[in-house]
Amino acid sequence: MLVDSHCHLDFPDFKDELGDVIRRAELAGVGHMVTICTHICKFDQIKAIAESYDNIFCSVGTHPHNADQELDFTAEDIAKLADHPKCVAIGEAGLDYFYDNAPRQAQAQGLRTHIKAARMTQLPLVIHSRDADEDMISILSDEMEQGTYPALLHCFSSGRELAMRAVDMGLYVSLSGILTFKRSQDIRDIVADVPMDRLLVETDAPYLAPMPYRGKRNEPAYVAHTAEMLAEVKGVSIDEIANITTDNFFRLFSKAKR
Repeated sequence: MLVDSHCHLDFPDFKDELGDVIRRAELAGVGHMVTICTHICKFDQIKAIAESYDNIFCSVGTHPHNADQELDFTAEDIAKLADHPKCVAIGEAGLDYFYDNAPRQAQAQGLRTHIKAARMTQLPLVIHSRDADEDMISILSDEMEQGTYPALLHCFSSGRELAMRAVDMGLYVSLSGILTFKRSQDIRDIVADVPMDRLLVETDAPYLAPMPYRGKRNEPAYVAHTAEMLAEVKGVSIDEIANITTDNFFRLFSKAKR
């Protein structure tokens, strides 16, 4: 069994065929999916999807692109919403300096609020980090000194230092379809050195479809292609990668039930 630890099933891309998308995932061996929140104000829509399917969980949080729109939400507010039985994570939150859709100060403030919520609930924080390695390391390290919290770097496409510092802090690393791209050898080289017990797989659907579907709409079924590449990078069988990444998922997302 595989787990798609990060997808966006509430996005309009899936509106007219969500049931078919989920069935295709199940046929591809994807036993569970986490549909990730990008706007706290839309949490009701996201949790409704999780409530409708036994094998779908959700998170609650604000994407860094939207950070300046939801700074009024406190860590206590987020933790209260996370009490929902199908909510298994906080986020996604983080820093995105590639697009800079929100002021960097707002992104940092939002990230620290979400870290506090993860610390309060002990639910894993789903971290979005793009072109912000130095500041991300600084914030994660500073916050870890104030009290530990579970977290993972989602859709990893950053540098070696961030990956290794994250692992040293007890965080996990999740791989998306980017791992399969021809120009991603640097990422494959980094992942080769990440301990097996810290790795997860995801789609980030509808984005970042893996080879051979690159350029098309992504969906949870395609996480199998990322898992195949991860198996190749690690020199193990796809069955072993499926077992390891699934065990890692349930260890980190401890509120989720098999």
